[in-house]
Amino acid sequence: MININPAIPKAKGAYIVGGSIRDLILRRIPTDYDIAVLLFPEKYASALASCVNGHVVEIGKQNQMIYRVVSENGTFDISAIEGKTIEEDLAKRDFTVNAIGYDLASEKIIDLSGGINDLSIKKIRMVSEEIFEKDPVRLIRAFRIAAMLDFEIESETAHAIVNNVKLITKAAGERIKAELFKILYCPKSYIYIHQMYETGLLFEIFPELTALQGCKQNKHHSYDVLDHSLTAFSRLEMLLNEKIFHTGATDFPIPDIDEKRSALLKYSILLHDIGKPSALSVGDDENIHFSGHDKIGAEMAKQISKRLKLSNNEADYIDFIIRNHIAALHLYNSCITNPPSNKSLTRFFIKCGDMTPDILLHTIADIKGKGNEDKRNEGFLIFASYLLKEFFSVYKVKKTGPRLITGNDLVDEFGLSPSPLFKRILSVVEESRISNDIKNREEALSLVKELIKSNLRK
Repeated sequence: MININPAIPKAKGAYIVGGSIRDLILRRIPTDYDIAVLLFPEKYASALASCVNGHVVEIGKQNQMIYRVVSENGTFDISAIEGKTIEEDLAKRDFTVNAIGYDLASEKIIDLSGGINDLSIKKIRMVSEEIFEKDPVRLIRAFRIAAMLDFEIESETAHAIVNNVKLITKAAGERIKAELFKILYCPKSYIYIHQMYETGLLFEIFPELTALQGCKQNKHHSYDVLDHSLTAFSRLEMLLNEKIFHTGATDFPIPDIDEKRSALLKYSILLHDIGKPSALSVGDDENIHFSGHDKIGAEMAKQISKRLKLSNNEADYIDFIIRNHIAALHLYNSCITNPPSNKSLTRFFIKCGDMTPDILLHTIADIKGKGNEDKRNEGFLIFASYLLKEFFSVYKVKKTGPRLITGNDLVDEFGLSPSPLFKRILSVVEESRISNDIKNREEALSLVKELIKSNLRK
């Protein structure tokens, strides 16, 4: 028995289709309903809106119109049946698990392609070999549905994907991005990202990854750049799923990062070393170096963000992670002989801001993705857990404290006007306050005097 929303009118010629009926059969709550109507879908949408106390929004072109009913009971997309019958419509769909219909009038299931059986054996199978030519985004959608349901892609469908991977370059960037991020939202996305790599689809979406394959690294790495990136991706996902960071000596709770930020962080680590092939050099000591690869990679990622139509906020997040993904390592290397000073920690936390946990989780996964047992790695992991603790228990607490001076003080006490120096002085005073170098207003004003004098001497 399928538990259909009782508010949906049971009209003749109206059918629940696609992912919504699939989810209902799997006893999952649909995020929305897709309803195909034989005649006058706009009238059915109006009737449905009355039943659920919702309103109708028209989406698309005249010959491909979708009537979306939005209500507190959910979202319902009503469209005309593609073809003369529901059977013709279902035969044109992508995968068998999405090619199931439910007749709202007779309350019977229509399953011409064996979708219910595929649901029972947890397989994603194409309805026909032409589905990818008709819509190349289905190449990614196969992995997206498999990731969402924890299913496998059956062999003939996987083979067809391999044969058609180049078609994805014809798809719109925003549609590729939408399907890709739905995979990244899943807790086991690594399995399917790795399968996309094995089929070649990942290289068609990100041709920048091609140069990473076979790009050798220094003695601290067991993998080439591509295998390292994929391994680091898997380690990051494990950290996000387990919620605990094991350092050997102690266990440290992972800061809570929401679904969207987790997906962006996974995306970033997949691309974090794309600048390495361009930055590769071999020193006189015959060691391999990648100086500046973080900056090169960030610039390359910007172009990818434009290609896939990421939002400005998303692109900025990815740029910041990739551009700063070795900042924590630089801090660690500078502190190997001496413990880090309060000022060096504060500068790092101010630079990374609220993205400090994201940067540190990225770097922890990056280190774990090297694939070796270098003692320096364990040292950094312990250092990273220390940084996380300091960030939350010290820096965040101090950051919320009152400032010792404000811009008004610079105007009233020193006659300064807003300028780059004005801003720099406030930043230095705030950094010194958080670092405990100064503790009161008098010390802050004294520091300002020194900063103004040193600027005049330049």
